[in-house]
Order: sequence, then structure tokens, then C-alpha cells
Amino acid sequence: MLCKKVFGLLVFPLLLASILTPAAFANESDIKLVDDAKSAILIERDTGAILFDKNSQEKLPPASMTKIMTMLLIMEALDQGKLKLNEKIRASEYAASMGGSQIFLEAGEEMTAEELLKGVAIGSGNDASVALAERIAGSEGEFVKLMNAKVKDLGLKNTVFKNPTGLPTEGHYSTAYDMAIMAKELLKYEDITNFTGTYEAYLREDTDKKFWLVNTNRLVRFYPGVDGLKTGFTNEAKYCLTATAEKDGMRAIAVVFGAPTSKSRNAQVTKMLDYAFSQYETHPMYKKDYLLGKAVLSKGSQKTVDAVTSESVSLLTKKGQSIKDVKQTVTLAKNIKAPIQKGDKVGTLKLEKDGKTIVETPLVASKSVKNANWWELYKRSFGMFTKMGE
Repeated sequence: MLCKKVFGLLVFPLLLASILTPAAFANESDIKLVDDAKSAILIERDTGAILFDKNSQEKLPPASMTKIMTMLLIMEALDQGKLKLNEKIRASEYAASMGGSQIFLEAGEEMTAEELLKGVAIGSGNDASVALAERIAGSEGEFVKLMNAKVKDLGLKNTVFKNPTGLPTEGHYSTAYDMAIMAKELLKYEDITNFTGTYEAYLREDTDKKFWLVNTNRLVRFYPGVDGLKTGFTNEAKYCLTATAEKDGMRAIAVVFGAPTSKSRNAQVTKMLDYAFSQYETHPMYKKDYLLGKAVLSKGSQKTVDAVTSESVSLLTKKGQSIKDVKQTVTLAKNIKAPIQKGDKVGTLKLEKDGKTIVETPLVASKSVKNANWWELYKRSFGMFTKMGE
């Protein structure tokens, strides 16, 4: 693609018609998709466009949908190398004491992080969630601090977590909108659907305590394209579900809070997904980790780092509409000081039409870069002085 530099920005002219901004879709929520659930939302994953909304800002108990944030922090730890899938984790007495949905960990029992993640994603294991939380943060309390810090990082204002499981606790709440954004963030880690999209699996398979896991999200089996994400139920919360499905390159996220039965919950999520795929389509621009520039670093062990897309980037239209006259701008941050971590923001990709922003997404560092040591800095300084003297 041809591009030109304008005031330090890379501007890519696109000849892509009839693009609607995310807000333009939200006005169509008068269509009857959800009846007896307390709140619901339907979004397209890449753009975040809201396709349907019912009381999506109402604060409600999320039950085990809480584990979407738990899984997000687990996937981040794996991505950053702070946790390995084959690492053995010993269950504490506290983790093993969790009630509700569980994989029946015994105190002192060891499982790999991968097995525990299966227990969370497929079986909604509260004990597995706490065991992983303790491994990542040292204690459940410290992990909860990470959960709420991530909530703030995502710009969400109506969620407070008190535990990583969703077990009933006063002051533990979220909203359909916030849960959809957390799901959108979790889906940046494409491997997560290998877990959440599995209908059945086994733990302790080669022992006399073989344990059968069956996905609490039955739509994984009965709705084509559904590969996650998390159900929830308590007497207070009633039946909840954050589901995602992909069809013809478009991924939708549907959230329901407070349905009276599991059958009703699944039927309403099915209606929303059917609506998304019948009425809209996406036009893919870039996949996650696509290189769009090199950000200059100050005092790093290397002078630049690749700036890549942090998520899949697409444009969304009504079915059958074309796209055109979209301007793309890549802005790279200046004066970035090392060290930086993989995934740190180093720039922005913006797509605009008629002066309005359609998509804005961060560009992130493709890998971690340490500080340069004194010898590397000396060599650079020496080279600079040599050039000045020529």
C-alpha cells in the first residue's frame, strides 16, 4: 500500500463505502431480541460496534462470568512469560476449599497451568480459578487488585470485583457493556478459544480419579461457530452468559444478565447472534500483530521496536454495503524510554471517514526491550562523535 508522511504521521489513503461509526448501530436496539433478561448487549468484536442494547449499563452480579477477567489475566501472564502452560501448580488448602462449581482439587494436589485453565474455561472451577490466581499474584487478594486495575486500564467504570470466581459477595458487580469489553480484550488471545470452545475434556485422565469436564456453555455444541466464553449462575444473579461466535470472518459477542432459566438465556443469546450474522458483515483490514511501523526507543538495547496491531482490525457495514473514502493514519509515539514490555502501547492506528473516527486502536510493542548497558551506550556515543567529526 502506498503511503505518504504528513507532519510526522503516516497517512494511508484507502479506497474502501457507507461505513457507519460504532454509535450508528446502537440506535437499532428497538428490535425485540431480548425479553425476560435483566440486561443484554450485542457487539461486533473487531470494531466494538454496539448492535443491540438493553440496560447494558445496569450494575448486576455477574456470577461466574467474572472468570472472563480471571482468564484474561491468566492469558496475559502466559503471553508475558510469567506463567507456563506446562508448569506444575500446587493447590493450597484455601483453593481446595472453594464451593460451587469445582474440579475437586485436594490440598497439595499438583496440576499443570494448562489443566487448571481447562478447569476454569470448561468446567467453571472455582478451585482452579483460585489456584491460578494465587500462582500469578501470590494470593487471592492480590489477584483481585490486578483484576480491578485491569478494569481501570480498560476504561470501565461500572465493575468492581471482590474475588476471581464470581461467588456471591457484597459489592461484586459488573454490567453487560463492561463484560462485553472484557470479552473483547480476552479474545485478543486467540488461543483462549481452544479452551472455551472445547465441549468436553478430562482431568486426571490416567488415574483412578479421572474427572469429566463438560462445558457449562451448551451453545458450544449446539450453535455453529460458538467457541466461548463463559456462563454464570447464582440464586441472586440468575442465568447469565457471555458468548462469542465467528461466521464468515465476523465475530460477535453477546451478553445476557439475569435470565430466569438457562433455556431462556441460551435462546436470547441465539437470537442476538442470529441477528448479528444476518444483518452485518465485516471487512477485514489487518490481523493481530500486523507490522505498521517501527517506534524509536531511547536508551534501549535496540534502537527501535516493531509497532504491531494489538487486535484484529476491520470495518463493519450492513450486509451488502460496500466501503470507500476511508483515511488511515498511523501515529507512532516519540521519546519512548526503555525498558518497555511486549504489548506496551507505542502508537495508534486510526481510520476516519468524513472527519469522524470509525476505528481507533493501539499499536503495541511486538516484544520486550531492556535498557541498553553502559557499553552499548558508549559505542553509540562514540559512533555519534565519529560521524560528527567527519
